[in-house]
Amino acid sequence: GEARISSPVRILFLCTHNSARSQMAEGLLRKLGGEGIEVFSAGSEPTSIHPLAAKVMSDLGIDLSGHRSKHLDEYVGQAFDYIVTVCDRVREVCPVFPGDPEQIHWSIPDPTVIEGNRQTQEKGFANIANELTTRIQFLLLVIQHDQEEKK
Repeated sequence: GEARISSPVRILFLCTHNSARSQMAEGLLRKLGGEGIEVFSAGSEPTSIHPLAAKVMSDLGIDLSGHRSKHLDEYVGQAFDYIVTVCDRVREVCPVFPGDPEQIHWSIPDPTVIEGNRQTQEKGFANIANELTTRIQFLLLVIQHDQEEKK
């Protein structure tokens, strides 16, 4: 069923390059979260979107082609309800955001460093997509619960 989330909840996913994990998380949450969620992603050293991230997402019906890698400076000073860091390195450089958002850390392995042939790499990205999906579904339950408590 749809998560009943009343007012827009703003969520920012951060990783180092904003090329794979945070982009995939953004796409997944946008799909799973529905109307009540505004989701963004950024990186501390943005590069470009990894082609396998785009491929695995498109297999799930999520189009990342309009996305670009963004520097987290673009969002400094904006208010978010939740900041989710999806890699250990960005956690150390995460700036302070106004309004004291809830900070959540997920230690997600970087699929872009997987060695092996394309099939092996693609499977790695698909595994990360599954892990992110599980965590995002749980996050949506947490958000829903937080919203119930605020009523």
